[in-house]
Amino acid sequence: MPALSRRQLVVLALLTLVWGLNWPVMKMGVAHFPPLTFRMASLWLGLPILAAVIGVRKLPFTIARAHWGRVALLALTNMVLWHVLMILAIPQLSSGRAAILGYTMPIFSAVLGALVFGDRLAGRAWMGVGAALVGVVLLLWHEIGALGGRPLGVTLMLVSAASWAMGTQLLRRLTVPVPLLTLSFWMVAITCVVLTVLAVAFERERWVAPDAQAWAAILYNGLLALGFAQTAWFFLVRTLPPVASTLSVMMIPVLGVFSGALWLGEVLHWQDWTAVGLMAVAIGTVLWPARAVQAQKF
Repeated sequence: MPALSRRQLVVLALLTLVWGLNWPVMKMGVAHFPPLTFRMASLWLGLPILAAVIGVRKLPFTIARAHWGRVALLALTNMVLWHVLMILAIPQLSSGRAAILGYTMPIFSAVLGALVFGDRLAGRAWMGVGAALVGVVLLLWHEIGALGGRPLGVTLMLVSAASWAMGTQLLRRLTVPVPLLTLSFWMVAITCVVLTVLAVAFERERWVAPDAQAWAAILYNGLLALGFAQTAWFFLVRTLPPVASTLSVMMIPVLGVFSGALWLGEVLHWQDWTAVGLMAVAIGTVLWPARAVQAQKF
């Protein structure tokens, strides 16, 4: 696991901030607005931003026909299942619980990498996975009873996290010879179409004009959580080993929990503060320079 470059560290910090704060933002957004329609509107808002960036940088939009099967698979695992299942789970869970369950993804990713793809993880990588797992358990300490009363929301969030984990593994392994922004654009476009079909089929009778709170959440999601952060995430996945990219974002659910407590009044306990330290350990296992670790062996 190589040390992160300065560019990767900056991207990671901004990604953590945007996605961490987005959990209470999404919770507020779906409070008075249909969830699939909310996500559909956010993605359609972000898609032209990606197109504009591609146009300004004079990158190609086209993808060879032979690669569309891979693009569809990457879109399904990285985007479609995650966005659909996650946004359906959020109305049933607090923003903090949803963030914690969503970010079981690094644990799924490490297990899938080892069992399915034959990854050989270093000892400190497994230490990071273990720290992340214990941190998730601690964050859920006071929520087990409440979660047990919402099995559908829990199941949807865990399946979406497992799908995202598989997508993270595939994104690094499946070659699509186009710029990352081009691939991101078409993956988002596919997700937009799927969400539109689902929103029309299941939520059309519930459509109302978004209130100010819903509009603010849609704009935040479209401009920042998608327009910037989704491409930033794909950049990290493409430039880092899977375990490094997944464990490096483990501060996002912590930020989601604490921002939810600040904005939505969710109660914090000592387990939450302990989990922060464990998440820092998980992140440190991938951010600590490899040469420093090697030097400790001698």
